[in-house]
Amino acid sequence: MGMRFPRRGRAAVAVGVAALVAGPFVPVAQAQEQGPVLRVALVQEIDHLNPFLASFASSTMVGRMTWEFLTLPSAEDNTPAPGLAESWTTSPDKLTWTYQIRDGVKWSDGQPVTAKDAAYTFTRIMTDENAQEANGTYVENFESVTAPDDHTLVIRTKTPQASMTALDVPIVPEHIWANQPDMDNPATDEVPVVGVGDGPFLITEYRPNELVRLKANPDYWRGKSQVGELQFITYKSAEAAVHALQNNEVDFVNRLTSTQFDTLKNADGITTNQATGRRYRELILNHGAQTLSRQPIGDGNPVLKDVRVRQAIARALDPQTLVDKVLGGYGQTGGGIVPASFPTYHWEPAANERYTFDTAAANAQLDQAGYPRGAEGTRIGPDGKPIELRLLGRASEDFALRASDYVVSWLGDIGIKVTKQLVSDNEVDERTNNGDYDLAFSGWGTNPDPDYILSKQTCAALPAVPGSSSSTAFFCDPEFDRLYAAQSTEFDQATRADLVKQAQARYYTQVPSIVLDYDNVLEAYRSDTFANFPKQPANTGQIMEQSGYWGFYGATPAQGGSGGGGGLSTGAWIGIGAGIVVVLAIAGTAAGRRRKSSEDTE
Repeated sequence: MGMRFPRRGRAAVAVGVAALVAGPFVPVAQAQEQGPVLRVALVQEIDHLNPFLASFASSTMVGRMTWEFLTLPSAEDNTPAPGLAESWTTSPDKLTWTYQIRDGVKWSDGQPVTAKDAAYTFTRIMTDENAQEANGTYVENFESVTAPDDHTLVIRTKTPQASMTALDVPIVPEHIWANQPDMDNPATDEVPVVGVGDGPFLITEYRPNELVRLKANPDYWRGKSQVGELQFITYKSAEAAVHALQNNEVDFVNRLTSTQFDTLKNADGITTNQATGRRYRELILNHGAQTLSRQPIGDGNPVLKDVRVRQAIARALDPQTLVDKVLGGYGQTGGGIVPASFPTYHWEPAANERYTFDTAAANAQLDQAGYPRGAEGTRIGPDGKPIELRLLGRASEDFALRASDYVVSWLGDIGIKVTKQLVSDNEVDERTNNGDYDLAFSGWGTNPDPDYILSKQTCAALPAVPGSSSSTAFFCDPEFDRLYAAQSTEFDQATRADLVKQAQARYYTQVPSIVLDYDNVLEAYRSDTFANFPKQPANTGQIMEQSGYWGFYGATPAQGGSGGGGGLSTGAWIGIGAGIVVVLAIAGTAAGRRRKSSEDTE
């Protein structure tokens, strides 16, 4: 999902345990009357529930549950499947796409879902720059979007667009969102607005940094889920979430470390899932953050503008060690920005093109580039000062905590001094979006169609103003743009795949970021409360943070069981004092900032 433009801040105050216990968690008996409760641990903050702004993987996951898409990747094999659009056709020149909107779908307030809602959604993104934050890249090539009648949506594009069956844009009700002229209005993150949906679940409560509660949509067009209520409960870390799973205080946990995953493999009542992920993990290099009008922003070290320095840094890192030592072997080293889980479009550099870990070669490159070592061994930049870089990462993330020490050591070996700056999620978001960093750990989730993740690297994705995450790494390169444009209009899959791989190769040589690895997805759930979750793709894929809603929508309660409890258990509330659950309530209304990790980001 695309991202643009800055967001407002969020103020928080701590609340007492007594106030939380008195909160509106549904009693067990009441919840079970509605169906079993599925309690999911979140170890990532929610940035927005407003689908026009939501960027974090956690946020877009909630959105997938709430608003249907025109089409979405199937659970079986990620091929385009019907959503609101039950069928679609394209004109011979591939410029006009006609979608047949299914009959009988209703918004949760009883009003019918029509093609006019879809036309409104896309038009709002096209015409309101503040609505382009999450999904603007999907509509940049749109000429017009119209609804000739309630069941027909017509999209005309300026040039052929190969991704028209992969528009990852949640369709919202016009009669609700037309009353929200200002996307910066905190009300756009609140239940009266975001609670009207047509997806498998409906948002009923939102406590920022604490809880998102959803109920099963009884009128969902595919049929009501066996899960009566879905709770996303915020934890400070994966460790805290694992404790909650072991204590039967939550039913599902993802983003496990290798140690946690290995520990849970043989635990009673718990089943683990290891899958090839759709995310890539990277180290972004601030090679000159700028806006769309080419105005420099941020305070990045100018030495990183030199591609020779960036290439030397790439040669100084050992991603295989990070996979082995930090990920415990649960991943594979990176190459292109399309992960190996999508083999049609995945690219790997040839052996003679890869930045192989070679400290001597990295040192030689810096020597030849004219960066001599000073008296203390640190290299000297063109300004006559020692080269010192800041490494930004999330303090809540095990990878950043552990990998940062390796990076500091490796770059020290080539005469570059690095200082770790491990801070909160929101600070990482704010600083990377404003260009206030030198190096930063980041990562992005990708979709089965490569257009979206490629579009995030184009000049057109540069932010209109500072503070946006519309661009993953402020990359702007005419050759990459040429290859991106060529693949976006190519409908022959083999030809398109070749262009996509060429674009990734160009990105690799210019090093706006270094793709470190493709993590395995490591998840665990209480199999004594839920017997099964659909995976995407079937049998081998992940359950949480899918390109769809299949995992939780299709959850099957264990035989003889009733799912999880109706809320946090007494044990969980006792654990608050030990820092298990984040007990922040928001003073006023919910709002947030973006970070470099996309929806399917981080």
